[in-house]
Amino acid sequence: MKKFTQSILKIDNPEALIDKISQKLKEDVFRRFRRQGGIVGISGGVDSSVTLAIAAQALGPGKVVGVLLPEQDSSPDSKSLALKLADKFGVDTVEENISAALDGFGCYRRRDEAVKSVIPEYNPQRDKMKIVIPKEILERKLPPVFYVTVVFADGSKISRRLPPDAFLQIVAASNFKQRSRMSMLYFHAEARHFAVIGTPNKHEVKQGFFVKYGDGGADVMPIGNLYKTQVYQLAEHLGVPREIIERTPTTDTYTAEQTQEEFFYQMPFDKMDLLWFAWENDYAPADVAGEMNMSEDDVRNNYANFERKLKTTEYLRTGPLLDYDFWHPDFLETR
Repeated sequence: MKKFTQSILKIDNPEALIDKISQKLKEDVFRRFRRQGGIVGISGGVDSSVTLAIAAQALGPGKVVGVLLPEQDSSPDSKSLALKLADKFGVDTVEENISAALDGFGCYRRRDEAVKSVIPEYNPQRDKMKIVIPKEILERKLPPVFYVTVVFADGSKISRRLPPDAFLQIVAASNFKQRSRMSMLYFHAEARHFAVIGTPNKHEVKQGFFVKYGDGGADVMPIGNLYKTQVYQLAEHLGVPREIIERTPTTDTYTAEQTQEEFFYQMPFDKMDLLWFAWENDYAPADVAGEMNMSEDDVRNNYANFERKLKTTEYLRTGPLLDYDFWHPDFLETR
C-alpha cells in the first residue's frame, strides 16, 4: 500500500482525469441514456461549477444548460457567480425562482413554526435563523447535537438545543427546497430530451449530505467519487472563476449564513479528506497520526465517526426496494 502522506490526494495529471471523466460523461449521456445534452443546476458553488465546466467540455457548451434555482432565502451572490460561471464556459442559462412553489408546499411556514416552538421570540419577517453544531461539540469530535440559532434584527443572537421533533420538522420542511429544484431540473431536461447531471462530491454522497430525491436525484454524478480538495484542484485547472474557488462553501438553505462545516462536516475539508481516505483504505491510526499531527485516539474517533455516518445514511443511498417478488404461478394455488 502507498505510504500515507498529506499529499496523497494530489492529482498529478488533472488534464488526464478531466478527459476520462468527460469521455465517461459523454458516453453515458449520448449513448447509454440516449439524451441530447445535459442540465446542470448551478449555484455559484465549486461543485456545481466544476460539474458545469466538465459537462461543457464533454458534451459541448451548446448542449448544456445551466439552471439557476433561487428562492427567497438564497444569497444574491449565488446568482451573480452562477452567471459569471456560465459566461466563462459559454453555456446558456435559465432562471427559475422556486419561492412560490415552496410557499405552496408550506416550506417556510412549517420551518418557522418549528423554530418558534424552541425560540418563541423569533419573528421570521425580521430575524434570521440557521441550524448549527456548537463549536465545543465540533472541537471534541462528538456525535452531532443540533442547535437552532436566531440572529435578531438588532444583531443579537440566541441558540437553543433542538428537540428531535423540532429538528426533524425544520429539516423536512427545508428539504422541499432541494426536491423542488430537482423537479425543475427534470422539467428542463425532459423538455429538451436532456439528462440531469448531478453535482454532489464524494463526501456528500458517502456521508449523506444530500436530500433523497432532491439534490441526490440525477441521472449521472460525474464528480461523485472526488474528494472536496480534489474538486478544488480541478476547479483551478479548469479555470473556474476565482471568486467561486475562494468562496466559503455554504448550505445556502437558511436565512442566516451557515457554513457546511458548522452544519454537518465538523472539520475543515483538507483535514477531513485525508482522514476519510485513510479510513476508507484501512490505514492504521498509527500511520496517520504522526502525518496529521494528531493522537492515535483522535484518528480512531474520526474513523468511528465516519463509520457511523456511513451506516446511518445508508437509507439515503438506497433506491426503491424491489425484492418483493414472492409471486410465481408454480407457487400459487388454483382456485
